[in-house]
Amino acid sequence: YHPQTSGQVEVTNRGLKRILEKTVGENRTLWSDKLEDALWTFCTAYKTSIGCTPYRLVYGKACHLPHEIEHKAYWALKHTNFDLRTTGDHRKLQLNGLSELRDQAYDNSLIYKERTKKLHDDKIKNRIFNVGDQVLPFNSRLKVFSRKLKSRWSGPFTIAEIYPYGTAK
Repeated sequence: YHPQTSGQVEVTNRGLKRILEKTVGENRTLWSDKLEDALWTFCTAYKTSIGCTPYRLVYGKACHLPHEIEHKAYWALKHTNFDLRTTGDHRKLQLNGLSELRDQAYDNSLIYKERTKKLHDDKIKNRIFNVGDQVLPFNSRLKVFSRKLKSRWSGPFTIAEIYPYGTAK
């Protein structure tokens, strides 16, 4: 298991970490006690990338809090005279709706990925390199662990091969 290789896992872990940081407070040793609440918060929060909450994507309906459940139970008691055939048809419609919801979430995630890729690609500067050119690549790790007099540039390196999208070896 290597979460750094999956961007979606990284984003999820980052979101959970932010929620835990806000709920745990000063006593960070008790983070495991708050994990279930953080997961509940994460699963019931709207996600732009899929266009709904993860809870709704799994269960096909919005999450109801205890006071909403009480109201729904009262409504169900009022309408207990139901026909079995009608109930079966209603359940089939619910399952079809869940399938449509998942397809829509998949389409939304593809649109979101395309949009974020376009935003990322727009930031990339188009530089033309040739085989044999000398380059000094920026070392982003040295930016995080900076030392005052250490250069953040590596090299010089000589370009041996050119690949698509401006990458080189």
